[in-house]
Amino acid sequence: MTFNRSLAASLLALTALAGCESIPLNGQSHGSQTGPAAPVSMITPMVEKRETLVATGYAVISVQNHKNSAQQRLLAIRASKLDAYRSLTEQVYGQQLDATTTVADMTVMSDTFRAKVEGVIYGAVLVSIAPVGEDTYETTLSLDQHVVRDLRSLYLSQLTARRR
Repeated sequence: MTFNRSLAASLLALTALAGCESIPLNGQSHGSQTGPAAPVSMITPMVEKRETLVATGYAVISVQNHKNSAQQRLLAIRASKLDAYRSLTEQVYGQQLDATTTVADMTVMSDTFRAKVEGVIYGAVLVSIAPVGEDTYETTLSLDQHVVRDLRSLYLSQLTARRR
């Protein structure tokens, strides 16, 4: 049963990737095409459709490493804010995913995944920090589309500088 799920997931992933092509991150189409028929970056439409990106982060109070309950609440607020920033970073820069599957005798022996998010966020607006239930805090941040464009431009210029 597990092998069938893994096989189905692998086939689905291969099917999804079969039609993929390289798309520049700067929103410019490649080739000399112009107008609406030209290929456009997948990132640009997302930014233009939304005035702001919104991200929410969560943290549990009782798992915070402190004996004082007030300090636990403050740590949970901070952790939920960092989680919201991580979520914004994922939306702006994407997420690097590393996956490894080991198969022996046509049986999946192990399946591991690692996700990494890296980037700089500035200009985020704190929308709210609120308790959710009895043991959780929720923080919501927003980021204007103009700031997103600036962040991506900065990121692309840093990538170009590293390659030189």
